[in-house]
Amino acid sequence: MIEKIKTYEGNSLALEVIDGFTETDEKLALKFFQEKIDEGYDHVNVLVKLDELKISHSEVKALMEDAKWTLGNYGQIGNIAIVANSNILKALVSLDALFFERLRKGYEERYFDISQLDEALQFIAPNP
Repeated sequence: MIEKIKTYEGNSLALEVIDGFTETDEKLALKFFQEKIDEGYDHVNVLVKLDELKISHSEVKALMEDAKWTLGNYGQIGNIAIVANSNILKALVSLDALFFERLRKGYEERYFDISQLDEALQFIAPNP
C-alpha cells in the first residue's frame, strides 16, 4: 500500500510504502507525480519511506515497471530522499546516487535513517 506522508503545495512529493508494493500502488504513485508535473513544475522532489516495505508482499512486475518508469523519466525527478532502516538500502542508494548525479546535475539522491525523517522532508521541501 502507498500513501502520502505529507501534502505539499510545491514540487515535492512524500510517499510511504507500507507492507507491499503492487501495480495499483505503482499507478497511484505515478498519478501523484504526474499531478505535480501538470501543475507546471519541471521537476519533482521525491521522498520514499520504505521502512515498512515487505518485499515478499510486493509484486515483481510493479517493482520492475516502477524502475523502468524512473529510468525513463529521470529528467523530471529532482532531489530524491530514501528513508528506511536498512544497511543494504543505504549502500544501494549510495551506488544509485553516483548514477543519478551524472544524469541530473544540481540534484541529489540521499539515504536517511527513519530517525531522520524530518531532515529528509526538509531535504525535498526546504521552504514548505
